[in-house]
Amino acid sequence: MKFYTGNHKFYCGIDLHARKMYVCILNNSGKIVLHKNIKTDPELFFELIFPYLEDVVVGVECMFSWYWIADLCHEHSIPFVLGHALYMKAVHGGKTKNDKLDSHIIAGLIRGGNFTLACGHPDGMRAARDLLRRRMHWMRK
Repeated sequence: MKFYTGNHKFYCGIDLHARKMYVCILNNSGKIVLHKNIKTDPELFFELIFPYLEDVVVGVECMFSWYWIADLCHEHSIPFVLGHALYMKAVHGGKTKNDKLDSHIIAGLIRGGNFTLACGHPDGMRAARDLLRRRMHWMRK
């Protein structure tokens, strides 16, 4: 397993869904500076993190809708990390689970160096990756 161990002034953890996303930004001492539920929209997200662009890292748990946020971060030179969903036990193993808590835990995992990395494929490789995954699904059936 590989962990993200970069040091930044701000750590942004996002619990991402198709229509909504919960964003939590921690400073380097662990204090919450922003905790907000917004629509899944690139413009809204960029407006939200704009004050923290000087030194922020954005982390998302690997789900189906992460491509757009990875591309947005790459376009604006914002460090982006993709968390491996199966190894993020801190998110899935707790007694209480909600979007607000998950985003805070993701930001805390990034800050603490315990954020397990998944392979975030570049834009050119994603179509082949998705096609191979669908092929494996149909071959099993």
